Amino acid sequence: MAGRPREPINLIIAKGKKHLTKAEIKERQETEIATDHTNVEPPNYLDEEETKEFHRISKILLDIGIITELDEDCLAHYIISNANYIKYTKKIRILENELLKAKRSDKKNRLLSDIDQYLVYQDRALKQCRACANDLGLSISARAKLVMPKTKEPPKKNKFEKFKVVG
Repeated sequence: MAGRPREPINLIIAKGKKHLTKAEIKERQETEIATDHTNVEPPNYLDEEETKEFHRISKILLDIGIITELDEDCLAHYIISNANYIKYTKKIRILENELLKAKRSDKKNRLLSDIDQYLVYQDRALKQCRACANDLGLSISARAKLVMPKTKEPPKKNKFEKFKVVG
């Protein structure tokens, strides 16, 4: 059985729930992948509301140190799919309220059909949203799995080697 996904050390420190020694923190910081490409800007295909959400989320992720310029599109896709999910959820609620008020069975059937279709759209948007959140670079747990391998140190020289008897 697998353990929990590895989290970046900056996130662990920010949560404040785990007590690590300075040596453990230093070791984790040295093994995590880091980049200086932190000039994160929203793509131009986001609307004004989505751009505001992009800035809000990217600021949080930049403060934690887990987003780079490489993640801009993935974050934008997350924001768009999340906005679609919210839009479909609101539409479903409106249709459900209309269904409760409907008197004729043909109108009820049409509303049920519409609700079913929007549930499909909502499910797709949720799957897209979750996929983006777990995609390489955006998901915290996915980024934490990217760990630089430790370099092997050459073995220490045996100080008693000079006393070794040959022959």
